[in-house]
Amino acid sequence: MDDSLPYLRFLIAGRITRNFTILPSGSVHEDVLGGSVLYGAAGAGLWESGIGLVARIGSDFPVDWLQKIDRWKLDRRGIRQVAEQIDLREFIAYPDPETRITENPVAVYSQMGLAFPKTLLGFNCPPVQLDSRTRPGILTIRQSDMPSDYMDATAAHICPMDYLSHTLLPPTLRQGHVHTITLDPGWGYMDPTFFDDMPVILSGLSAFLCSEEKLSRLFAGRSNDLWEMAEAIAGMGCDLVAVKRGAAGQMVYDRQSKSKWLIPAYPANIHSLNGAGDAFGGGFMAGFRTTYDPLQAALRGNIAASFVLEGTQPFYAFDTMPGLADARLASLKDRVRRV
Repeated sequence: MDDSLPYLRFLIAGRITRNFTILPSGSVHEDVLGGSVLYGAAGAGLWESGIGLVARIGSDFPVDWLQKIDRWKLDRRGIRQVAEQIDLREFIAYPDPETRITENPVAVYSQMGLAFPKTLLGFNCPPVQLDSRTRPGILTIRQSDMPSDYMDATAAHICPMDYLSHTLLPPTLRQGHVHTITLDPGWGYMDPTFFDDMPVILSGLSAFLCSEEKLSRLFAGRSNDLWEMAEAIAGMGCDLVAVKRGAAGQMVYDRQSKSKWLIPAYPANIHSLNGAGDAFGGGFMAGFRTTYDPLQAALRGNIAASFVLEGTQPFYAFDTMPGLADARLASLKDRVRRV
């Protein structure tokens, strides 16, 4: 391990992407380093240090980009470069803060009168499809991807990935010293056809952090009540459930105490919507490992998301003015409502 890095205490597992984003303001950010693992690290890094990253990149990924991570003292030894090429480009356009477009970038650029970037030529948005229960994909995280000393960390947040990554990682991490594990599910299995498979993922998790859209999709035909869904998820073996509701904030359910909290979103000056949910996850994990208080964890996740919303890239949160995060935390705490 690089002696210049902080002692490894936390892990973030997820994806690295090459982002092409058109923001509501009309500003364009092309071929920028991004991805859930970096936004999750930003959320955790707002509160704590000693963070290791776990992700996969292809042989065609510009490795010199990874050196940008070094400035923020993140341990990137768990970023595995495989022999195959992997298209990690991601296109997102926001005509307005409530609308997200991820398909047909040629048409979007044309409609906005923008020159189409050469580095986005040939891009096709991957089709939405269900994950395999048995066949790992090129981006599925393997135990061999992680340096052995990563198992000495004490907490981990697992960002949205495929079903097999999410079934394999938690038990692998628990073989070491990682006993605080939070997880944000992937779209590929948040589907009614995977409902009976969910206990495999949920059993033993410290917290399940899920968007309202994903949770509603999983429970389609079963329930329309978010609190009822949260209780059902907790009943499958997870201690805490946080439902992320965007501008509406979060709902948090504690299985042990049966407590329910409604947390409003911090009133951030929104510039970009990329990565806010991942930052919430990293902040929640770091907060829970430090305080073991679900409300304090959710508040830290909420504040982490607020900083990411105000920037255009994952590391904006690291440049936060000292004391500002704590000030926002104190302000938000008074607005929490217990149900």
